[in-house]
Amino acid sequence: MKPSTALLTVKLVHTAVWLFFVVCIVAIPVAAQLRRFEWAAAMGGAVLLETLVLLVNRWSCPLTGVAARYTQDRDANFDIFLPLWLARNNKLIFGTLYVCAVAYAAWLWVVQGRSA
Repeated sequence: MKPSTALLTVKLVHTAVWLFFVVCIVAIPVAAQLRRFEWAAAMGGAVLLETLVLLVNRWSCPLTGVAARYTQDRDANFDIFLPLWLARNNKLIFGTLYVCAVAYAAWLWVVQGRSA
C-alpha cells in the first residue's frame, strides 16, 4: 500500500472513531433527559475507557502513532480530518463537554430517581 493511501485510511478510521466518541458525549445528556440512564452510563463508560487509552498513551491516540509512519507532517490534524483549530483544542473542548454531560446526567439521576 502506498504511504498516501495508508495515511488516508488511518485518517478515515481515526475520524470515524473520533466521531463515535463525540456522538457518545453529546448523547449522554440526551439519554439522561429521556431517563435512559443505563444508556448514558454506557456511553460515559465508553468515553472513560477511551480516556484511559489516551492516558496510557501519553495523551495521544494510538492511531496518531500509526499515521506518523506515513508522513513527516506533525500539524495537530495530520492524522485526522478535523480543522486545525479543533484538532489543537479537541481534548479541552470535548473533555469539558464530557465532564458537563456526565455531571448533568448524574444530577438528573439523583433528582428524577434512579430507576430507568
